[in-house]
Amino acid sequence: MGKYQAVFSDIDGTFLNSKHQVSPLTREAVKRLQERGIPFVLVSARSPSEIEPILEECGLSCSFIACSGGLILDERRDVLWEQGMEQKKAEEIVAYLEEQRFPLAWCVYSLDQWLVKSRQDPRIIREEEVVGIKSREGSVSSLPKGDKVYKLMCICDPGWTLQIEEKIQARFPDCTVVKSSDILIEIMPGGVDKAGAVEWLCRSWQMEPAQAIAFGDNYNDLQMLRLCHGIAMGNAPEEIRKQTAAVTRSHDEDGIYWALRELELI
Repeated sequence: MGKYQAVFSDIDGTFLNSKHQVSPLTREAVKRLQERGIPFVLVSARSPSEIEPILEECGLSCSFIACSGGLILDERRDVLWEQGMEQKKAEEIVAYLEEQRFPLAWCVYSLDQWLVKSRQDPRIIREEEVVGIKSREGSVSSLPKGDKVYKLMCICDPGWTLQIEEKIQARFPDCTVVKSSDILIEIMPGGVDKAGAVEWLCRSWQMEPAQAIAFGDNYNDLQMLRLCHGIAMGNAPEEIRKQTAAVTRSHDEDGIYWALRELELI
């Protein structure tokens, strides 16, 4: 077995290009990895229902990590590991967001549910276009009793994200609060992040995280990039690029393909 035994990749800004598409060379890279028996795993803040269309489009069968580490599903879509938030806690967070009148649209994610306050909100309309699925109007109380909430997401107006992130983290110090783009904030149960899920999966495969490669482009990828042999995309913020083992080309320049080729994995 070679030095690197698995490859983990963020989706938006990494696996997908700026047109939210998987390039032919990226598809070829994944195909070659799988032909060599090297697992390829998508790791995303997206929910399972937002990840599955990407896998289907690529004809890809693999395990994936959803909701920023809150869920791990295998290629049969069986849950391997999960850590969700109780509905009462999620309701408390949504109530706080409403009370503060932050300039944002909130989203609630359960296993197969994406709930929003209004599908007419331009921020929700834009997000639906990006992920390619439709949300449903509702609230935490709309979920079946006992169902966990794996992630809350705030789609913020530009320029407000950092300020809102700081206030949410101060109000809910027991939660993991992380910025995943210039306008997105993810809120998960405390201790949940992409790195923890990646480490769990590596251990289940009896390998060290250092034997895995991880690709990413944003702040919610940073711990995962530090845990593995991290490769930042060329489109990642400079702060991210400075803290990773290597930097590849951007997501619009087939960065995953060229990095794997340079490492002689494909």
